[in-house]
Amino acid sequence: MKRSLLLSFCCLLAGYANAQTLHEKLETAFTKLQRDSQCRYSSLSLTVLDAKTGEPIFSANGDQGLATGSTMKVITTITAFNMLGKDYRFKTDLNYSGTIDAEGNLNGDLVIKGGGDPTLGSWRYEQTKEHAVLSVWVDAIRKAGIKHIKGRVIGDVSLFDTQSIPDGWIWQDLGTYFGAGTSALCWRENQFDIFLHPGSTQGSPVSVVKTVPAMPYLNFMNELTTGAPGTGDQSYPYFPANGNSMYLRGSFGIDRAKTNISASVPDPAFDAAYRLTDTLKRLGIDVTDEAISSTTANEKKMVFAPADKLLVSYQSPTLSQIIYWLNQKSVNLYAEQLLKAIAIASGRKASTDNGIKALHEFWKVRGIDPHSLNTYDGCGLSPEDKVTTSTLAHIIQSARSASWYPEFYESLPLYNNMKMKSGSISGVLCYAGFHTTPSGREVCFSIMVNNYNGKGTSIKQKIFDTLDVLKTP
Repeated sequence: MKRSLLLSFCCLLAGYANAQTLHEKLETAFTKLQRDSQCRYSSLSLTVLDAKTGEPIFSANGDQGLATGSTMKVITTITAFNMLGKDYRFKTDLNYSGTIDAEGNLNGDLVIKGGGDPTLGSWRYEQTKEHAVLSVWVDAIRKAGIKHIKGRVIGDVSLFDTQSIPDGWIWQDLGTYFGAGTSALCWRENQFDIFLHPGSTQGSPVSVVKTVPAMPYLNFMNELTTGAPGTGDQSYPYFPANGNSMYLRGSFGIDRAKTNISASVPDPAFDAAYRLTDTLKRLGIDVTDEAISSTTANEKKMVFAPADKLLVSYQSPTLSQIIYWLNQKSVNLYAEQLLKAIAIASGRKASTDNGIKALHEFWKVRGIDPHSLNTYDGCGLSPEDKVTTSTLAHIIQSARSASWYPEFYESLPLYNNMKMKSGSISGVLCYAGFHTTPSGREVCFSIMVNNYNGKGTSIKQKIFDTLDVLKTP
């Protein structure tokens, strides 16, 4: 009899669990996460909406502004799709000043006029790789009959403002590849690789083996030491913008299998001009003067003749193709370049601040309170970024009915078998994306945890456990 009653009680519990609404299940899971020891001093928020209708399904602390990490990229990319269009392409012009005489002497300069393309020289697309772009430029130079250049190659960044680093980024990030600054003329995603060799004992110096590509114009001040086994890569490159001295500080684990780190280039426009100059010289086309960027030229008060004659115009991949890699690999540079393109599209000068103003204006007329979208950049690297999960979820939901939604959805990475963008900076882990429940209901969501303690892998699994409610019948 007792066994029969116990069995009946268990069946009632199971029936109650199955009868719970999605809202109730999410509330239970969120409360469990909130009470977890890793979240004792944390701020948490979760918003879940019906992706087709925008109907609220669940919200906890939905109007609390929190650091977004790279989920900020979702807002930037959706805004770019709306304001620029999925087929938008950046343009980079190769121009020249002066004249070309009968002997093939260019009595003037070559000018690479940057158009804000973040993919120029990138390895992510066949047509943007260094050799492919340089080949387009060299072919155009030869077709024009140029055999000698009595001038120099100039990298022109006049399209953008002079502030390459957004406000709010921390000093430790600026020399790293993910802290590369913006430029109207990017090259190789404004980064290069440094190959290291740890010492034979803990505390011994780490050697710099080489850089790829070679960076002969940079001076390396190597203060790296060999770390204990299991300590991994704790190295950081430091330098000021437009400087030429890089400090390598920190430690590099003695048992590190991967021997390279990636660092940012201080003046990408100069690097692009330098690479073209070097290529031309190796092919027998002499260039009399050294390469220079317009930034350095302005600092030295150098004046050049207008370069108003076009040799070739190079176009980037489409915005859809750019956003795919932006979200898949969380490329900060791509997001920051798009933010400045958004500024231009709004009729403003290309600056981070103007891009933020344009972004706020765009969403304000669509019912988003700018105070819920307190941002300092387009990628989320700044700890100062504060956005509510309600705002982020509603912006994501707005994409569901757009013609470019398939391209945006495809750009989102797959985590925990869910299409969503992750975001992490110190003490912060966030996710935002879409999922279809077992009943066939499409939902979108944003979850943020700020100031957690302990290991990131542990809090990640607990967030996944919370979102797994969306997978239950």
